[in-house]
Amino acid sequence: MADSHETLALPEPDRSGQHPLETLLLQRRSVRDYRTTPLALSDVGQLLWAAQGITHGQGLRTAPSAGALYPLELYVIAGRVDGLPAGVYHYQPDGHQLLATLRGDRRNGLSQAALGQSWIADAAAVVVFAAVYERTARKYGERAARYIHMETGHAAQNLFLQAGSLGLDTVVVGAFDDDTVAALLQLPSDTRPLLLMPVGGR
Repeated sequence: MADSHETLALPEPDRSGQHPLETLLLQRRSVRDYRTTPLALSDVGQLLWAAQGITHGQGLRTAPSAGALYPLELYVIAGRVDGLPAGVYHYQPDGHQLLATLRGDRRNGLSQAALGQSWIADAAAVVVFAAVYERTARKYGERAARYIHMETGHAAQNLFLQAGSLGLDTVVVGAFDDDTVAALLQLPSDTRPLLLMPVGGR
């Protein structure tokens, strides 16, 4: 059982690139109906790596970031993941690992915070994209919000295409109450939720 603040190593991500990009682009669709099959822990790790994994010795990641400041923070709300107790986990790109922050299944609460979108509760897991705006604003001032939103789109599309490669489905959800989601996940005061991506099997 994962205790709060316990760090869990993720399986090493696959970098073999077995599926042509063109095929994944052609097949990419928003899906809101998921099977009850649990996700493999390796799939969760692969999705997180695709969105924000480190790909260079200097800390550069899979998605571009203005000034390489990386304001994004990814959280996994696990419900049905083999080898991962239900709870909230904070992805740590450095070391490719998860930090357990809260125990217990938060998918129903997240669904309610997202205006009752039931497929969020049905998904095996939900990836929450959040950002620390000050991390980018220190350098770019008022342009920071624009750059962060661009970066979020890049990272989310990476996760979308990786899901397709793994035979999984997802959708981008932007309709939710920010304060409720932040409170549900007990996000730090400087961290704002930006979008949700429920993930499930086909």
